[in-house]
Amino acid sequence: MVVLFIGDIVGEPGRRIIAGAVQKVIERHHVDLVIGNGENAAGGFGLTPDLADDLFDLGLSAITTGNHAWDKKEMVAHIRNEPRIVRPANYPDGAPGQGSFLIDRPDGGKVAVIQLMGRAFMPTLDCPFQVARREIPKLRSQTPCIIVDMHAETTSEKMAMGHFLDGQVTAVVGTHTHVQTADEQILPKGTAYLTDIGMTGPVNSVIGFKKELVIEKFLSQMPRRFEVASGPAVLGAAVIEFNPATGAASGIQRVRLID
Repeated sequence: MVVLFIGDIVGEPGRRIIAGAVQKVIERHHVDLVIGNGENAAGGFGLTPDLADDLFDLGLSAITTGNHAWDKKEMVAHIRNEPRIVRPANYPDGAPGQGSFLIDRPDGGKVAVIQLMGRAFMPTLDCPFQVARREIPKLRSQTPCIIVDMHAETTSEKMAMGHFLDGQVTAVVGTHTHVQTADEQILPKGTAYLTDIGMTGPVNSVIGFKKELVIEKFLSQMPRRFEVASGPAVLGAAVIEFNPATGAASGIQRVRLID
């Protein structure tokens, strides 16, 4: 079985390349299910109900989020009623939405997606490792096929989570930093791993935003509202192949396409 995981979708350019290129990737790699991180889909900050519906219409089976999950206030109510939109599972009790979702597979089984958010240089949440220790066995009671979106700033925290969950989940893939890494691998106990899937958004930018605005902020240290860049877009993604009976990964491949 093959899952395509699309990295952080940034604004209109990210949505545009999904509409134009994802079907080609699906056909080339014989993809069965598509998951994507959508927390930057609305102008670079957050997600809206309408844009989430657009992404589902483009073929996504589930959308993960992250620290920008609540940037658009209309999502607070919407995420309560849309289980396909996943927020970090280590938010405290009482946060709207849910941290995992079970996707129906074409063969009748299920694939679980769960999101965890790191704590290094990020908002302080519950410990992602302790939450994973609690939640992964619950998901394994329903399916051995579990994809983990580790939304974190530091490489070390992502790598630690990969090794922590090795053999318990199908894949641990990183999001948030918007720069695709080149360390895709199958860990010793059968879990696919990639530190960061990369961004799906404008190429000529600084992590998706107009480079002039970002440089200006670095130079002046004054507050500056960032805007999504325009122009050609890149699709950053990962193709994960695994045994649906055991959940063990047999391959992981980076995808990087420019329109």
